[in-house]
Amino acid sequence: MRRTAVQSRPPREPGAALRAKAAKAFLIAKDSVANLLELLEESSHMAFLAIKDCERELDTIEREIDEELPAAITRVSERKARELIASLRFITDLERIGDLIWWIAQRLKNSKPKLQTRDTEALAGMARHIASMLEAVHQGLLNGDTSMAQAVIVRDRDIDELRQQVFRFHLDHKRQENTRESIEILFMTQALERAGDHATNLAEELIHLHEERSVRHLPKKTVER
Repeated sequence: MRRTAVQSRPPREPGAALRAKAAKAFLIAKDSVANLLELLEESSHMAFLAIKDCERELDTIEREIDEELPAAITRVSERKARELIASLRFITDLERIGDLIWWIAQRLKNSKPKLQTRDTEALAGMARHIASMLEAVHQGLLNGDTSMAQAVIVRDRDIDELRQQVFRFHLDHKRQENTRESIEILFMTQALERAGDHATNLAEELIHLHEERSVRHLPKKTVER
């Protein structure tokens, strides 16, 4: 009796699953930031729960990559090993972003600071910049395009400017009527700026991966060249 030949699947490249997990983490982090925007603008309870889920997913992916990388890295070429190390660095920064967004969400939910329109606009503006930065680095990772990463590094200054605007407004000596709420807003602003710093780290790591040069601690004008 004739038997139909069974075509076996080619063995999956060692480390491919880890790189896929790191790429997935970008989508989760972007989702977390998008839900923070919804929480800021609409006080959505579903958005709050979604941010919590994103934070847990990022924690899980970070743990899995950390546990699986040592064995995987011994079975690949030097180039693939660099990609795996980059995946670990990516998830480290993405997990930190998830933590910061979740922390802000908890402050909004539990402390319920009364945000003025200018506060909401500034926080939302920072969140939109971070979402755009994550999207750019993610696309750069998928397409091997470091020009997008260079634009992200330069864009970090926009987040810094928004943070400075909020600080100037709330630290003005004429505004002392509600110090507690001002402190809450300043803390959340600072957390978003740190999330922006982590997004910048992702861009720098992408450049390091594809161009094999470090741009950390270089002036932004130097990176633009």
